[in-house]
Amino acid sequence: MIKITRTIAIDENELEERFFRSSGPGGQHANRAATAVQLRFDAAHSPALPDDVRWRLIDLAGTQVTDEGMLVIEAQRFRSQRRNRRDARRRLAALIRQAAKKPKQRRKTKPTRASKERRLRDKRRRSEKKRLRKPPRKW
Repeated sequence: MIKITRTIAIDENELEERFFRSSGPGGQHANRAATAVQLRFDAAHSPALPDDVRWRLIDLAGTQVTDEGMLVIEAQRFRSQRRNRRDARRRLAALIRQAAKKPKQRRKTKPTRASKERRLRDKRRRSEKKRLRKPPRKW
């Protein structure tokens, strides 16, 4: 079990890991060892996620989610498979934690009378400045 928050924990069986060769420098070791990790998590059908968290997660992840609702995280920052696995799991947990936070409700506000007056005063000044830049009109 991977504990994400006090109420959300993901079972290891819900995660699917695939290993592949990492791109970039690394010499002979990089050409032979499959150190990069592709972590797949079925966000759309996971029983561990409440519905509101599930939809926020899919929305937050954006292009990392497939059409079927599968969240795909690739980790190849490190040279060892173990560190890349840990990195991918941490990134998944961070994404789910972020999705678990409920967004603040927006309160509608009105501009104050003083702010309206300042805006109109600045508009008049700007207009006057631009009008004075123009050449005088010929009658």
